[in-house]
Amino acid sequence: SKHVIKNIPWTTAKNFTVEIGQQQIEELISTWDIHESWLHHSEFLEEEELKDSKRYHYRACWGLPTRRKPIPRATASVYFVIVISKLKPDVS
Repeated sequence: SKHVIKNIPWTTAKNFTVEIGQQQIEELISTWDIHESWLHHSEFLEEEELKDSKRYHYRACWGLPTRRKPIPRATASVYFVIVISKLKPDVS
C-alpha cells in the first residue's frame, strides 16, 4: 500500500520562536503512525548562528518504558533542524 506523508502548516520566519518550533515539531510527530506504546519527548538542543540564517536544532527521543523497566533499554531519536533565513525573514 502507498504511504502518504502528511505535512502541517509551518509558521512564518518572522513569527518563529524556539517554543513555536518545538510545538510544530510535536504537531508534525502527531501525524506519524507510531504505536501508542512508544512514548517520546522532544527538546530544543541549540541555536546555530550562520551568515545568512539561523539553525534551530531539536531532538525527539522515543522509548518503550514499562512498569518493571521505567527506563527503556533501547531508544530511537529523530533530529530536526529548522532554518530561518536572515535574507528573507518575512517569508515562511
